[in-house]
Amino acid sequence: MDSWILLPLMVLSSYCCYGSLCCPHVCICHFSSNATEVVCSNIAFTVFPYDRLPSNTTSLFIEFTNLSSIFAHQLEAVPLLQELHLSGNQLSSLPEDLLKGLVHLHTLDLTGNRLERLPAAVFNHAPLVNLVLRDNMLLTADAEWLPASSNITWLDLGGNRLSSMPTKLLQDLTKLERLDLSNNRLEKLPAGILDSLPNLQRLHLEGNRLSSVDQSAFQHSSNLTHLFLQENQLYKLPAALFQGLHHLEVLSLNDNKLCSLQSGLLDKLPALGSGAGQGVDLSQNPWECKVDVVYLWKWLRDHQKVVFFPENIQCDSPESLKGRPILSLTEEELKTE
Repeated sequence: MDSWILLPLMVLSSYCCYGSLCCPHVCICHFSSNATEVVCSNIAFTVFPYDRLPSNTTSLFIEFTNLSSIFAHQLEAVPLLQELHLSGNQLSSLPEDLLKGLVHLHTLDLTGNRLERLPAAVFNHAPLVNLVLRDNMLLTADAEWLPASSNITWLDLGGNRLSSMPTKLLQDLTKLERLDLSNNRLEKLPAGILDSLPNLQRLHLEGNRLSSVDQSAFQHSSNLTHLFLQENQLYKLPAALFQGLHHLEVLSLNDNKLCSLQSGLLDKLPALGSGAGQGVDLSQNPWECKVDVVYLWKWLRDHQKVVFFPENIQCDSPESLKGRPILSLTEEELKTE
């Protein structure tokens, strides 16, 4: 191509706007026949650039900027939007009508902002499938956030300040497959909170303040494949807690306060460790190596291939066995204790 033709095309792609091919000069735009992706990251935006976006934008990334507010009338500039990624900004609030008119929006990512409270029905106006509110400052989760007919399959509320979770928020999310409540301040799970989630596959509860879990907590969660309970305050687990979890492949119970396991607790998990990178983590618990640990000792011996960090599953007491990996103990040592 002659250089006198190439030069105008380079200028057009860098900062000029011609109808739907407009692209902010500080952003990167990718155009195709059925999708337009706009990426504006690590830029000192303070105002949403609605007047410079391609009207046919389908995916918009405005991340790690100084954006502190966003309004519904600004999003009217991108009516075909399917994905909106706003992570790493300075948003502290959202208007209740923010998503009004975005009838194609299926993914909203608000990770790493400064959101403390959100208005009721704030996510009711778009057919969301993926909603990520991770690493904000949310103190409460509103039962009216999502419509009764929600199509949500992934809800991520990890890394907030939630001390409770309303059952009503989850009871109509029958399509939910992944729920992340990790690294909050939850002290208990309300009875039946997971009962209406038959398609749940991944459940993240790690990094909370749970001291116990009701034996019926997972009785309607037969499709669970990944269950993360590590870094809580769990000291005892009911013998029937995992009954019916025939598809569970990964179970994390490390960094709790478990001294022993109820006999039979892990026997009803046929899929545990069935694939690469799958298994159970029981490390960093204060195991009491007396007669009550015999079940765990036998189970570890028979399932060594599915156990993560077996060398860190150690006795905390009695003093004579402190620091010893449970798998290294002999039957005689357990009997004497």
